[in-house]
Amino acid sequence: MKTVSFRQMKDGTKADYELLAEAEKPFLAATARRVLDELERQGAGTMPGYRIPRSEHGLQAATRAHRDGADTDWIVGALLHDIGDGLAPQNHDRISAEIIRPFVREEVAWVVEHHGIFQMVYFAHHYGWDANARDRFKDHIYFRSCADFCERWDQISFDPDYPSENLSFFEPMVEEVFARKAYDPEVVRKGVVAGLPSVT
Repeated sequence: MKTVSFRQMKDGTKADYELLAEAEKPFLAATARRVLDELERQGAGTMPGYRIPRSEHGLQAATRAHRDGADTDWIVGALLHDIGDGLAPQNHDRISAEIIRPFVREEVAWVVEHHGIFQMVYFAHHYGWDANARDRFKDHIYFRSCADFCERWDQISFDPDYPSENLSFFEPMVEEVFARKAYDPEVVRKGVVAGLPSVT
């Protein structure tokens, strides 16, 4: 395989960086597959003490989003909202958000980034923590979206009897999202509040 001429980036030539841009294309194209592989790895052995593994939690959340009529951004956000937990359990929400941020609506990335603090409303009091820590975001345009995401799709998705769709059902959606042009303004839609779909 052809390699660059430099040992320090500052010494690289235009030809070097064109070579890198070309070499990177297949790697970028395989991002969705790497993300799906990571989700599969989060099976048995993750989330000790819970009744389901982390991978099933994501599948349940995504299935609920899909059955509520959510769009692809919300479904993939729900599927991958805890994808960072395997490497960064103390800040998994922020890691998960950064993985999807270039490819989804800003609202969805913000919700995934902040779902950890919003989830505290359900359990923080058991540890003597501030259950209302999320209130610092009460004036944020995506506050309601995050509160609804946690209530309808996240905190409820720890049920070993829930009939989730399997990962292959969501693969085309994940592939679609990660095939998008990174940070495309038409995808990111900065400042747009779509909210979660209404349910009757």
